[in-house]
Amino acid sequence: MTHISRIDRRFAVLKEHDRAALVTFITAGDPDLETSRKILKGLPDAGADIIELGMPFSDPMADGPAIQASSQRALKAGQTMRQTLGLVADFRKHDPDTPIVLMGYYNPIYVYPGEKFLDDAVAAGVDGLIVVDVPPEADDELCLPAVERGLNFIRLATPTTDDKRLPKVLANTSGFVYYVSITGITGAAAPDIEDVHRQVKRIKGATDLPVAVGFGVRTGEQAREISKGADGVVVGSALVTAIAETLGPTGEATGATAPAVLNLVKGLAAALRGQ
Repeated sequence: MTHISRIDRRFAVLKEHDRAALVTFITAGDPDLETSRKILKGLPDAGADIIELGMPFSDPMADGPAIQASSQRALKAGQTMRQTLGLVADFRKHDPDTPIVLMGYYNPIYVYPGEKFLDDAVAAGVDGLIVVDVPPEADDELCLPAVERGLNFIRLATPTTDDKRLPKVLANTSGFVYYVSITGITGAAAPDIEDVHRQVKRIKGATDLPVAVGFGVRTGEQAREISKGADGVVVGSALVTAIAETLGPTGEATGATAPAVLNLVKGLAAALRGQ
């Protein structure tokens, strides 16, 4: 892939500054469209280097309870894929540089349908996709058409991705590799830092792509320790939990919702910057 994406440029700049990327995940439309828009708009100033925007889905099988609940809140509030792409388009009006990666499952893309989704995603200003239930064996279905349009297609590597499987995972991957630091669902446990460093080193021995580590990262201290051996740190469950903990009695956003998320991101960013 010869196209230089926003993701490529962002990692190149961070490498010059000898700093890992803070990759933040929120679910589009959680807990409602306008609050989600406010949070998304505020993430770069809070310190997010790359944003993963979850595409709400009714059966997010790889996600833990916190992210599952965020998806359900968004769907209950009426979030659609068109609205999700609209969030990105609105974001691009004031931020032309921060990379946005859509993360989720294939079903909402398939029913959009897929080819139109890719075209609309590019038009909105999306930079990459993480689609957790599309294996490398099905690259013709979504990955290669996405890459042809200049989108990065980002793969997950896990603790069970052995040296025989790894080349297949990396074959058409671009942007970065997302290393899942624990076996299981998101937010279920804390990562073993030493093991994470060993695994990241193994992956980096097979690719020149940056490696970002996610699943189970909740604190600035964890992020800082992981960053010593990785190119990026992904935080998601902690952020959607911050949303959940500030909602009103009927699940509505309050004045504390967006600030709670953005203040948490500020703390994580400060930790990665050694502040």
